[in-house]
Amino acid sequence: MKNKNTFIQQLSAILLALHFLIPAFAQNIDKKAVERIKKDVYVLADDNMQGREAGTPTELQAALYISSRFIQNKLTPIGTQNYFKPFEFRAETKLGENNVLTLNTKILKLNKDFYPISYSSSGEANGKLIKAGFGIIAPELNYNDYKDIEQQIKGNIAVIEVSSPDGIHPHSKFIAYHDLGKRIETAKKKGAIAVVFINSDKKTEDPEEKLSNKFISADIPVIFAKGMAYKIIMDATEVNASIKTDIIREERVGWNVIGFWDNKAKSTIIIGAHYDHLGWGDEHSAHRGEKAIHNGADDNASGVAAMIEIAHRLRKNKKAKNNNYLFIAFSGEEKGLFGSASFVKDPTIDLSSVNYMINLDMVGRLDPKEKKLSINAVGTSPLWKDLLNNVPTSIIIKTSEPGIGPSDHTSFYLQNIPVLHFFSGMHADYHKPSDDADKLNYEGIAEIVDYIVKLIEATDNKGKIPFSKTKEEESSRPSRMKVNLGIMPDYMHTDKGLRLEGITEGKAAEKAGLQKGDIIIKIGDSEINDMSSYMKAMGGFNKGDKTNITILRGNETIIKEVEF
Repeated sequence: MKNKNTFIQQLSAILLALHFLIPAFAQNIDKKAVERIKKDVYVLADDNMQGREAGTPTELQAALYISSRFIQNKLTPIGTQNYFKPFEFRAETKLGENNVLTLNTKILKLNKDFYPISYSSSGEANGKLIKAGFGIIAPELNYNDYKDIEQQIKGNIAVIEVSSPDGIHPHSKFIAYHDLGKRIETAKKKGAIAVVFINSDKKTEDPEEKLSNKFISADIPVIFAKGMAYKIIMDATEVNASIKTDIIREERVGWNVIGFWDNKAKSTIIIGAHYDHLGWGDEHSAHRGEKAIHNGADDNASGVAAMIEIAHRLRKNKKAKNNNYLFIAFSGEEKGLFGSASFVKDPTIDLSSVNYMINLDMVGRLDPKEKKLSINAVGTSPLWKDLLNNVPTSIIIKTSEPGIGPSDHTSFYLQNIPVLHFFSGMHADYHKPSDDADKLNYEGIAEIVDYIVKLIEATDNKGKIPFSKTKEEESSRPSRMKVNLGIMPDYMHTDKGLRLEGITEGKAAEKAGLQKGDIIIKIGDSEINDMSSYMKAMGGFNKGDKTNITILRGNETIIKEVEF
């Protein structure tokens, strides 16, 4: 009997100790809230949604589900007849069925011997192949690959090496001419009706085979020749070519889903989360196997489910009545913040009435032991840090200040609106088919929701939250650029040049006098056609270098000197 009592006492002590070790959110969490969040994630991240890619029927299927949840929470449309606000965007660029290369009657094989590259348009070209070296004219270096072929190139097809006279590296004298787009433009000006790139330099990478929608069409066929096609070009004295390219640049429509809770207040808080994902995998996928559905449970069914639960909580909340609430499920985020960028350009409410914006992007993986939550963009208001620190929670908060980041809050920050971005952390399933609903911490999402609702309550009597600009940190992503201009590109700009959506305070662009809305068309000697040519041009500069930047401002062409 004595041993039995001792055992019971020891067991009781162990259970009592375990009780205090259980994470705090597991004790007081609203089980019904957990179930609502879980249901929403499982619906949005189901295989039937096929990854919710923007501009697809299953994106609209997800949008309809989200609107049904808005209706259940008694949210109403605002600024539109229903809950949906469409926007147009350029989707993926892909090959059609009619891509053909014939050299001296020899029909070559697509992908094995040649492939069109992203600069190519659809079209046909028939003519002689004229070798144009590296396709570079550099007067300041007394170099001209077209000097001896001015007449032959007209009406024929230019063959151009992808390397340069001294290779492709940061210290190349010809770095301003490395951009293939610039060399294509030069060939066109010389009368070439198509361009065939080849690569004889083993240290230089071949052009990207996968087509990208970020490149501007050169309006002529452009291909890369390899394998047998390369052999024929190098061995034969004269080559007659017939080229057909079939490039599909698809324009799509995406849908933002918008619901409003009207408290008859002067100001409105925006709570947003993107619901689109990668479908069966696009250029942003980290998956390298066979095509598979990317369900995007954490990215970002978790954020949408949290947003809907916040709507549920605020509808009945008596401590948060001094603001209206606008809930937006954005699409097109994975393509380049298209949905949020579209909204701020054509909003359904007066943006001057917006108090602040909360963005929920990937909040489903709160570690139950470490419980670390990242809250980004806290520098966008001088009030954020104190407010965040005074909200009671067992979550460990990690903050960063910059208002610009790779998610939808950036679009609002650029409109001088205070923002916050909630993020539970990166993981191995990011942008892979394995980001599934069974891996999420639903109690953790519920606790994040609870924290955000308490934060909103804490701001209720603060009036309009003041805005402040932030010093932007350098991107953590690898880049060949050694200097930073300090700009936010307009990813929805599809004409030539790089349009500026925002300027970072204190960086080179602001010091040079560049402004929001300017379109960069030239940096130094490098023409800027798109984001790719911009990055390549920037890769040639070091800290302390000076150069000229040519911009379009309205109908005026302006040259500004910039120092990096």
